[in-house]
Amino acid sequence: MPSRASVVFDDVCFRHDAAGDPLFSSLSVHFPRGFTGIVGPNGAGKTTLLRLATGARAPEQGRIQSPRSAIHCEQRTDRPPEGLGVLLAATDGEARALRGRLGVEADFASRWPTLSHGERKRAQIATALWRAPALLAIDEPTNHIDADARRMLIGALARYRGVGLLVSHDRELLDGLCTRCLWLDPPRATLVPGGYSQGRAQREADRARAGREREQARRERDRARREIARRREQAARSHRDRSKRGLARKDHDARFEKNLARVSGKDGQAGRLLRQLEGRGRRAEARLAAAHVEKAAELGIWLPGSRSPRPALLHLEPGSIPLGAGRALHLPELALGPDERIAITGPNGSGKSTLVGHLVAHAKVPADRLTVLPQEVEADRGARILDEARRLPADRLGHVMNVVSRLGSRPDRLLESHTPSPGEVRKLLLALGMLRAPHLIVLDEPTNHLDLPSIECLEAALSDCPCGLLLVSHDEAFLAGLATRRWRVEGGGAGDSRLVA
Repeated sequence: MPSRASVVFDDVCFRHDAAGDPLFSSLSVHFPRGFTGIVGPNGAGKTTLLRLATGARAPEQGRIQSPRSAIHCEQRTDRPPEGLGVLLAATDGEARALRGRLGVEADFASRWPTLSHGERKRAQIATALWRAPALLAIDEPTNHIDADARRMLIGALARYRGVGLLVSHDRELLDGLCTRCLWLDPPRATLVPGGYSQGRAQREADRARAGREREQARRERDRARREIARRREQAARSHRDRSKRGLARKDHDARFEKNLARVSGKDGQAGRLLRQLEGRGRRAEARLAAAHVEKAAELGIWLPGSRSPRPALLHLEPGSIPLGAGRALHLPELALGPDERIAITGPNGSGKSTLVGHLVAHAKVPADRLTVLPQEVEADRGARILDEARRLPADRLGHVMNVVSRLGSRPDRLLESHTPSPGEVRKLLLALGMLRAPHLIVLDEPTNHLDLPSIECLEAALSDCPCGLLLVSHDEAFLAGLATRRWRVEGGGAGDSRLVA
C-alpha cells in the first residue's frame, strides 16, 4: 500500500465538457516521493492532470488520493502567488536562503506589474517551496528565466523532498530532476523509469517492437484468411459431393456411396477444418487489433514567408527607451536586413520585451506582412483567437490546422476545446501569421509552453524561412541553430541597461 506521502490515480476517467473523446480513460498510476515528469504534446492533458492531482478538478470517474497540502504552480504568473508577502517579510534562515537562491527581492510584491515574467516565475516557485507542501505540481518552471536563474531554480527544486509533478519542455531539467516520466497520449498514459531522454529511448524501442509484433499479427491474419478461403471452397465441393440432387432415382450404387460418406464423416472433414480455421482467424484478428503502435507525429512545416523587396526591415539611430522607475535601455544604431536572423538575449528584467515592442513599432513592414508572437497570451484572448480561426473559410482553416497538426497538436481536440492551452495558442498564432506570407516574424520566447517535438519542428521550419526573424529566447540550443547575428542586453536590476549589437 503506498504511503500517505504519495499521489494515487485509481481508474480515473476525465473529459472536458466540450470534448467528445476522453482525455484520460481508466488511468491508474502511483506517484511516490520525488519528481515525476509529465510529458506529452500540447493539448494532451498535462496541465489537467496537475489540476486533478491537486484537487482543482474532479474526475468524471475513479478516485484520486492526494495529500491535503498541495500547491499547483501554474504556467501563468498574472497575479502574485498566495503567501508571497509572508515570504518577503520572513526573517528566518530558510526564508533568507530561498530568497537568495532564487533572486527574490524585497520589493517584488509592490513591483509585480513591472516585473519580467522570469522574475515572477522565480517568485512563484520560491513562495511555493517556502510553504513546503506535501505535493508540488509545477507547470513549465523554466519559462521566461535566464541561464543564471535557471541554475538557481534547479538547485532549489533539487532540495524539495515531497511528491513533485513536473510539466516542462526543458529536457535537461526533466533529466536532472525526474526519476520517472508519465507519457500522455490520450486516452493512453505510460509510466517509464528515468528522465526524458531515457524514457524517449525506451519508448522508441517499444514502438519498434510493437511495430514488429503488429506486422507478425498482420501476416498471421492474412495467412488465416487465405486458408479459410481455400477451405471454404473445399467444404463447398464436399457439400456438393454429398448431395443426392442430380442422381437418378434408381442409381442405387451412387446413392449408397453418398450415404457411406455421410456415415464415415470423411467428406465432412473439410467443414470441421473450416470451423477450426475460422476460430484461428478470429484470434489472429484480435491479436492484430490489440497490437497498438503509437503513431509518430508527422512534424515539419513550411512557412510561406516571402523576402521583402525593401533593403532594410528596420533602421534606428542611437537612442534610449524608458523602462520605468527612472531606468532606461540605451540603444546603438540598429539595422535589420530582409533575410537576417537576429537573436536578442540578456538577463531577466533587463528590458528585452520592451525592446521588442519598440522594434515592432518602428519596423518598416506593412502590418499585414508582420507576424508577432508575444511572450504570453491572456486566457480570454486565447479563446478569442480560437474563435477567429473557427470562423475562417474552410480552405484557410484547413491550412491553419495543417500547420497546428505538423507542430504536434491534434486539430480536432483544439477545435473542440473552449480554452486552448498556452502551447496550442502559440501554435495557432503562428499558423494564423503564416497566412500573411510575412516579411518579418518576431518571436518573444517562442519555445515557452511548447512540447519538445514541437520545438524541434519549429526550429526546422524557421531554418527554411526566407523572411527576417527577430528571436528573443533563453533557449541557447534553439538560437544556435537559427541566429546569424546576436544583440545582447546588458545590465538590468535597479540601473540602466544597454544593448550591444
